[in-house]
Amino acid sequence: MTTIVVDASVAVKWIFPDRPQESNAPQALQVLQHLREGRCSIVQPPHWLAEVAAVASRLDPKIARQAIALLYALEFPVADGVEVYERACDLATTLGQHVFDTLYHAVALTEPDAVLVTADEHYYRKGESLGQIVRLRDFQLTRDTEHE
Repeated sequence: MTTIVVDASVAVKWIFPDRPQESNAPQALQVLQHLREGRCSIVQPPHWLAEVAAVASRLDPKIARQAIALLYALEFPVADGVEVYERACDLATTLGQHVFDTLYHAVALTEPDAVLVTADEHYYRKGESLGQIVRLRDFQLTRDTEHE
């Protein structure tokens, strides 16, 4: 089964799929549906919910609390071993990116058969050469990877 990591650029689309600025929102909702159906699994870095809460609070404070409560209730597993943090530090140095961005990729790189799904084009361009990363718009869950 495919294991995914979704960064805040994808999770925010789950909350605000109708915002004009949220391109590829249907693909983000499809990822969420795949998770709900058990067609793939997920593992997240420890800060994912805090980052999404920060964005949601800025974009629409009226719904932020409820949205974060719903995401929290999904109980996504978190990878927070020291190797994730070490890898994130290495990525931040190598790619010139903030550790909060590289933590998502570090989880994908340290978890067996995991892939980071991102809508962050800037990070994607910097990190694609390291592998285990895919643009949200290009993410496809194939029948072969669903039942491994």
